Amino acid sequence: MVTLSKSGAYLLNGTEVVETTGDYENLLKSKLGNEYITKEEAAKNTIAYGILADHNTSGNMDKLQIKFDKLTSHDITFVGIIQTARASGLEKFPIPYVLTNCHNSLCAVGGTINEDDHMFGLTCAKKYGGVYVPPHQAVIHQFAREMLAGGGKMILGSDSHTRYGALGTMAMGEGGPELVKQLLSQTYDINMPGVIAVYLSGEPVKGVGPQDVALAIIGAVFANGYVKNKVLEFVGPGVSKLSADFRIGIDVMTTETTCLSSIWSTDDKIKDFYDIHGRSEDYKELNPGNVAYYDGVVYVELDKVKPMIAMPFHPSNTYTIEELNANLMDILDDCEKKALVSLDGQVDFKLKDKVRNGKLYVEQGIIAGCAGGGFENICAAADILKGTSIGSDEFTLSVYPASTPIYVELARNGRLADLMATGAIVKTAFCGPCFGAGDTPANNAFSIRHSTRNFPNREGSKLQNGQIASVALMDARSIAATAANKGYLTAATDVDVNFTNPRYFFNKTIYENRVFDSKGVADPSVEIKFGPNIKDWPKMVALTDNLLLKVVSEIHDPVTTTDELIPSGETSSYRSNPLGLAEFTLSRKDPAYVGRAKAVKAAEEARENGKCPCETFEELTPVMNTIKAAYNNISRENIGIGSTIYAVKPGDGSAREQAASCQKVLGGWANIAKEYATKRYRSNLINWGMLPFIYEKDELPFANGDYIFIPEIAKAVTDKAEEIKAYVVKEDGMKEFTLKLGELTDDEREIILKGCLINYNRVG
Repeated sequence: MVTLSKSGAYLLNGTEVVETTGDYENLLKSKLGNEYITKEEAAKNTIAYGILADHNTSGNMDKLQIKFDKLTSHDITFVGIIQTARASGLEKFPIPYVLTNCHNSLCAVGGTINEDDHMFGLTCAKKYGGVYVPPHQAVIHQFAREMLAGGGKMILGSDSHTRYGALGTMAMGEGGPELVKQLLSQTYDINMPGVIAVYLSGEPVKGVGPQDVALAIIGAVFANGYVKNKVLEFVGPGVSKLSADFRIGIDVMTTETTCLSSIWSTDDKIKDFYDIHGRSEDYKELNPGNVAYYDGVVYVELDKVKPMIAMPFHPSNTYTIEELNANLMDILDDCEKKALVSLDGQVDFKLKDKVRNGKLYVEQGIIAGCAGGGFENICAAADILKGTSIGSDEFTLSVYPASTPIYVELARNGRLADLMATGAIVKTAFCGPCFGAGDTPANNAFSIRHSTRNFPNREGSKLQNGQIASVALMDARSIAATAANKGYLTAATDVDVNFTNPRYFFNKTIYENRVFDSKGVADPSVEIKFGPNIKDWPKMVALTDNLLLKVVSEIHDPVTTTDELIPSGETSSYRSNPLGLAEFTLSRKDPAYVGRAKAVKAAEEARENGKCPCETFEELTPVMNTIKAAYNNISRENIGIGSTIYAVKPGDGSAREQAASCQKVLGGWANIAKEYATKRYRSNLINWGMLPFIYEKDELPFANGDYIFIPEIAKAVTDKAEEIKAYVVKEDGMKEFTLKLGELTDDEREIILKGCLINYNRVG
C-alpha cells in the first residue's frame, strides 16, 4: 500500500524511479547516456526547486529568503497578526492578504467577542487594502483554492493546513509572526528543504476516498520522521487517475506528516478546475524535469489502499477498517492503553464498551471543513446514503460544505435534499468540528470525522471537567456507509453504490455579492473598530546578559501538541486578549502551570521595576545566594528571571502562535526539548523572543521546580555558540550541563536578543 525508499532516488521522465543504492550510477548512465547528471544538478529539476528559486531573494539557494505572493488568515489569528504588524509600523498590506472568518463564526459564546473581531478584520481590510470573507461564506482553505491559488505561486497562511499543492501552489502554514514579516516586506528564511517524491501508481478502488490515501501515507511516515520539514512532491502515473478534488483531499492532510509543504504535477484536470472557477489564466502546467533527484520516495499503490481509520488520539494511529473489524477488541484495548499516556490517566477512557454484538458502534459522524467538505466528498456520501435512514438512536450525522458556492451547487443538483432526507443535518461552512467548537459529542461518545485532526479534546470535551469524548478520522464515503448502517462501523467498499460523480458548477456571484475586496487599495481614513476584548500585546523586555529559569512544567509524552500547550475550542474566544488567553495555557496538560509561571513572572516584574525580586518571591533567595557565590558579578540589572517548560517533542499540530506567545506573556523565556515537532512551533518560540533550547539526552539533569542558571546567554546568542553552558542550581551548589540552540539566522538571533519580533521591528 505505502512503502518508503531507503535512499534518495532519480525520477526519469516522470515515470521511472532509480534508487541510489548499489551500482546505480552505471544503471543511470546506461539509461541516460550523454544526459547523465549528478544528484546536485538533478535536484534542481524538481518542481519544488523551481518554485522556491522563483521566490528566493537571497541569491543563495542553500539559504532561502522567500517572499510570498499572497497571505491568508482566519479569525483566531488575524487580530494578533495585525496588532503585531501595527505595533511595528504597518501602513499597508504590501501583497494580497485575505481575512476569513471560519473558526469563530458562531457568535453565541463570549458575548460580542467574536463579531467584534470580525468587525476589526473588516475595517483593517479597508484601511490596509485587504480582502474580508464574512462568516459562513467559506472555510479558509476552500476560499484559497477557489480564489487565490495559482500555478507556480506561493501562499503563506497562519493555519497549519495551508496546503494548495494539488493546484500547483506551494503553500505553507506558519505562526502569525511569519506573516507579520511578510506584511513588513521582510522574508521567510529557511535552509533549502529536502524534497521527497510521493510516487503514485495505480488507481483507487471504488469506495476509497482521499482521506483513505492520506491516512495511509501519514501512518507510514509520521513516527519515523521520514518527511519532517521537507517538501512532498506528488508525481507518477497515478496522479492522472485522480480528480482535482481527490488530490486536494490528500494534499490538505500532508500537514499531519510534519512536512514543510507540498506540490503536485499538474494536468488538464487541474486546468479544468481553474476553468470552472473562472481563473483559467492562473493555471500552469508543472512537471519535474526529465531527470530529477529526490531525497527519498514514498511509494503509494493507489489500487491497494483500503478504507482507513485513524483511531484516537492522533492521525498517525492508523488501521484499515477491515483490520480493525477483524481484531476489534485487541486494537481497542491498545487504544485504551495509549490513552493512559495521552490523557495522563485523568479520566476512565473506554472504547471496548462500544462493541455491540461484535460490531463497533459510533455515536456521531461529521463530514466537514477543508478536508471533508469538498464537493465530491459530499456528493459521494449522498450517493451512499440516498434512500436510507441514519436511524433514531444515538448516532447523528452533520455535513458542512466547505464554501457557500459548494452548498448552493449541492442544493441545485439535489444532493442536499438527499442527505437531509436521511436525517443528516447540513450546516454552513465552519471549521468548528476540526478544533472543538461545534458538534461536541456526549461524554464517552465516539465520533468518526472526515476532518483534519483527532487529538485529545479536539472534539470539544473538557478533560479538566472530567469529560472525554474521542474522534477517529475516516473518509466521507465510509462515514456515509456507517451512517447508512445506523452507526455500526462500515467500510464504503462493503456497500453497493452507484457513484454519480456530478459535474461541479461554480457561481462566482456569491462571493462578488458578499466578500469585501479592496483590490489592493488602502484607505488610511478608515478607523479600525476595537471591541473591548481586543488588547495590545504587553511590553516585553530584551534578553538580559544572564538568565535564571525556573522549570514550571515537565512533560514526557512522546509528542506534545499545540492543543495541549494552548487548548483550542472555547478558549479561542480570548485569542485577541493576550493576558486573558494566557490563563488557559497548558490547562489540559498541567493545570498548575499558570500559577507557577505567574509567581516567577512577578519576581521578574519586580526586577524590571528596580525592586529586589527575592522580596517578591522568597524561594529565590537561596538560589541567588548560590549563584552569587560562584559568579560575584551577578546583579539585579544583568540577570533576567523567567520560566521554562520541558517537553520531549513539543509543537505538533496547529500553527497558532499562541502556543508560544501565551508562555511568553506569562514570563516564559525558553523551551527545552529533545527535539521540536515542527519548524513552525520553533519559529513561533523565536519570534516571541523565547530560546528554543535542545537537550538531546533522555535522562534530564533537572526536574520540575528546579532552577537553571545560564551565564552570559546574550553573549552566547550573539557569538553563535553551538553549545551553551547551564547549571542546575541547588542550595548546596550548581551542577553543570550543556544546552544547544540549533541553527539560527542572524535576524532570529537579533529577535531573541531584543525580546520579540515586535521589539525587533518597533518604530520609535
